[in-house]
Parts: sequence; structure tokens; C-alpha cells
Amino acid sequence: MQSKLARITLFSYASTAIPLAMLGLPLYIYLPTFYTESVGLNVTIVGLILFFARLTDVITDPLVGLYSDRVQTRFGKRKPFILIGSLLLVGSFYALIHPPQQMIELWLLGFSILVYLGWSIVTIPYLAWSAEITSDYHEKTRLSASRELFTIMGVLSALLIPYLYEVSEYADKSLMILYIAFVIALLLMIPITLIGVKERIIKSGSSFTWVEIRSLWKKIPQLGRLQTAFTLNSFANALPATLFIFFVQLVLQEKEQTGPLLLLYFASGIVGLPFWTILAKKIGKRKSWQISMLLASAAFVFVPFLGSGDLIWFALITFVSGLSLGADMALPSSIQADVVQKVQSEKRSYAGILFSIWAMLTKFALALSVGIGFVILGVVGFDPVKPTELALITLSLLYGGLPVMIKLIAYWIMKGYNETD
Repeated sequence: MQSKLARITLFSYASTAIPLAMLGLPLYIYLPTFYTESVGLNVTIVGLILFFARLTDVITDPLVGLYSDRVQTRFGKRKPFILIGSLLLVGSFYALIHPPQQMIELWLLGFSILVYLGWSIVTIPYLAWSAEITSDYHEKTRLSASRELFTIMGVLSALLIPYLYEVSEYADKSLMILYIAFVIALLLMIPITLIGVKERIIKSGSSFTWVEIRSLWKKIPQLGRLQTAFTLNSFANALPATLFIFFVQLVLQEKEQTGPLLLLYFASGIVGLPFWTILAKKIGKRKSWQISMLLASAAFVFVPFLGSGDLIWFALITFVSGLSLGADMALPSSIQADVVQKVQSEKRSYAGILFSIWAMLTKFALALSVGIGFVILGVVGFDPVKPTELALITLSLLYGGLPVMIKLIAYWIMKGYNETD
């Protein structure tokens, strides 16, 4: 059994999660609203563009994972990718939130692709690294939990900053100020990770082929089940995240409460994270994750029945569903790290390619949330300025009804998952 990871190692590794989270929030919540409300693009067009941009990850993510496994430099396998991807993120996201007056659709498509590419170059090696820092079952949970705790801290920071500057109701102003905060956090946190965590040398396996990679699903029969459940659960989480601002402002009619409600949700996630870590140690990661799915579903099933004046009820639902956030963030990736550990017992580095598929599934779920959600809203004639009753009903069902159904399917799929296979 490997010794416990030092706290300084947990802190150093988790530090990079803060700036990544500070970028993730505006990218997935504020950006679609910014291009529909401030820039003036049609909601369906925005949804389709972002969907197709994220589809490019199907090609780029496996390539990033493959090369981050194969490349070995004097500075390590993972660290150079994290540094290069960070620079690409800084430049491409700045351009994305400063669109020109003409060719806006092409601008959104092009720089969205570059942002997602930069995101992949950072996050895939970063996640893969977690499977190589420790080989202990429970220590991987501690490592993942530390990373996701810092992720939630980054999200809370991204929520607080626009709120403190009293711009949280405006997507355009929030994006601008969060970009500055992201750059500052990146300059502070990335060096801590790159300097504070040592990389273990693992044979690169430069000769392995795509046929050998495909054989991993035969070696680990449960891998496909885990990835399917993860994708569905991620979609169930991403859909309400994408539509959150519209729901709070148009259905609840509580525009000024957008920031506080998001703060409540992620603060609840911090409160719940230690509980899920302890529970996973007692009954296992799979069962703990399933319990979190049921908790979120039990709370969210009431959302479609809410309307104007139901702020207190929605806040209660937000808190309860937020408790499951820590489990959703930490446990699936920790289970994936266990899978990686099984195949890397052969001294071959598959962490990058497997976590690239993991990242690709995450972004595919996000793409579906924008593509399906915005396209359906477009079909019913959704107008954020003057929404019809049909549009509001559709918004409520997309926000609170469909995610519950999808999450329960993910729960059912994970019932057959065996962590020992």
C-alpha cells in the first residue's frame, strides 16, 4: 500500500483547478447568453455553432491524449502541455469575448474551436497526471476530491467577482471582468502545480497502435458502462447549467438573484464534498455516486412546477441538489483513475488517451446541452425579451424535467458496474 500523499502535494496539484474553473463558468454559462443577448445572434444559431465547435474535440482530444502519453521531455510528460495550453487559452478566449462587427458567426466558431483546443491541451494531461501521482485506491479519491474542492473554489470566485462588482446580471460585463481574474489566477497557480508536483517516469509505449487502444475495452469490460453513465450524467448536469440564467430571469423572474443562487449551489457542493469522500471510503465510489444521483433527482423533480414567486422553494432545491455536486465532480474521475491504474500496471502509459476520451465525453455532453437545449427553444420560438407561455413551459421542462430522466438512466446503467472487474 502506498503512503498517504502529503498535503503540499494535494495543494500543489489542485491549484491549477482554480483558474480552469474560473474560465469554465463564463465559457459554459455566460458565453451563450452573451452572444444571444449582447451580440444579437439568434439563439438557435448560437447553439448550433457551439455544438459544432465542440464536435472538433472528437478529433483533437484523442490526439492530445495520445501525444501527452508519448512525448517525454526534460521537463516531464504532462507539464509542457499544461503550459502551452494555458497560453493558447489566454489568447483565444480574449478574442472570443471581443467579437468584431462583421462575420460574427465565423468568429464565434473559429475562436470557440481554439478555446476548446487550448482547454484540451491543459485539462487532459492534468487529469491524466492524477492517475500517475498515486496508485492507492483511496488516495486517488483524496487527490480527485482536492482537485474538485479547488474547482468549486474557483467557481465560487468566478461567481463572487461579478457579484461584488455588481455586474452579475450582465453577461458581457461579467465575461470581461472574469477574463482578467482568470489570467491573474493562472499566473499565480500554474507555477505552483508545475514546480510543486513531481512526475513519475512511465514507459511511453511509443509503439502502441489504435488497435491496441481499442482493445482496452476488452481488457476492462466495465469501461464502456462507466463512460456511458458518465456522459449521460454530465449531460443531465450541463443542461440546467446552460439554461440557468434564462430560467432564473424568465421563469422565476428573479434576475437580481442569479449570482446568489449560483453561490448557494456551489457553496452547497463544498459542504457536501467531505461527506461523499467519507462515504466512498465506507461503501465504495460507485454506490456513493449513485446515491448522489438519486439525491439530485429527488430535489430537481419539483423544478418544472415552479414559477414566479417560488424563489424560496427554488433556493431549497438548489441547496439540496448542490450537495450532490461534490460527488459528481470527484467520484467518476476517481473511478476512471482506478481503471487507468489497472491498464498501467503493464508499465504502459494509457492515462493520457483514456482521460482524453473522458474529456471528450465531458465536452460532448456540454455540446449536447447547448445544441439540444437551444435548438428546441428555437423551435418553439423562444425570445429572451418577450418569451411566450409555450417557450417558458419548454424552458422549465428542459431545465428540470429532462435532466431527471437522463440522470435516472445513468443511475440504472451504473447498477451493473463492478469496480473489481
